[in-house]
Amino acid sequence: MTIVTGVTVRVPAKLNLQLAVGPPRADGYHDLVTVFHAVSLFDEITAEPARRDGVSVSGEGADRVPADGDNLALRAVSALRAEVPSAPGVHITIAKRIPVAAGLAGGSGDAAAALVACNELWAGGFGPPQLAEIAARVGSDVAFALLGGTAVGRGRGEQLTPALAPATQYHWVLAFADGHLSTPEVYAALDRQRAREQVPAEPGLDPALMSALRSGDARLVGRALSNDLQPAALSLFPALRKTLAAGLELGALGALVSGSGPTCVFLAASADRALDLAASLSGAGVCRSVARASGPAPGAAIISGAR
Repeated sequence: MTIVTGVTVRVPAKLNLQLAVGPPRADGYHDLVTVFHAVSLFDEITAEPARRDGVSVSGEGADRVPADGDNLALRAVSALRAEVPSAPGVHITIAKRIPVAAGLAGGSGDAAAALVACNELWAGGFGPPQLAEIAARVGSDVAFALLGGTAVGRGRGEQLTPALAPATQYHWVLAFADGHLSTPEVYAALDRQRAREQVPAEPGLDPALMSALRSGDARLVGRALSNDLQPAALSLFPALRKTLAAGLELGALGALVSGSGPTCVFLAASADRALDLAASLSGAGVCRSVARASGPAPGAAIISGAR
């Protein structure tokens, strides 16, 4: 029998190429229709046997990640342990490159990676469908981080259908803001904005975006990006208007706030154009820092310590 002393899993950040938000439900959540897209900005999570569960975090925004029961990766560990009652304690080490509270689902990704790592460490034997079910109980974006690629999400985002699209690589520039936005606050701001207008219809998938993705034409994809949360995010963080405008002025094919923000994402026509755009945005003083990433990227995957 192979003894596994530690398992390391790499997990991607997610963008929402479309985020359509319905009215608030009785449980406080909103029904969503979203197109998730995983990109090559990764966190790495290592799970090692320990006397009791714990977590340590290093890297980007580490001081803002909870190290107690509120940590999503530890919640994922508890959810998996409910299915593997004999499982021993585990220490989770998170090396972050995905910024915290940035609209990139870094916390959800870490939870997905913890599920994959502990399933391996504990020889849980769960396949993707069972892990996806456990993931959906942990958080709305956790199941997508397991799947990766490009997928349509419904419900709270946990009901997933992979998008059938050619293997086009898209080149993105991510502009990280100097500040954070809380997802619940952004949804609350959206509800307040909408209360002044009329009640929104049920959310629907944008046929223009799906047809653009099927064509593999980055120009069409750039034109079809949309996010219902963007006006609410801009109302809470007005400086983002400048960031979005600067990226478009510098030649981005499309620009939007990612998820609940405050990260702004820009689609570039090629890897070279992404490099130029990142350098220009960096010099324009409209964000804290920039990163380049390509997508679609694979979901949470073991990179060392497998049986």
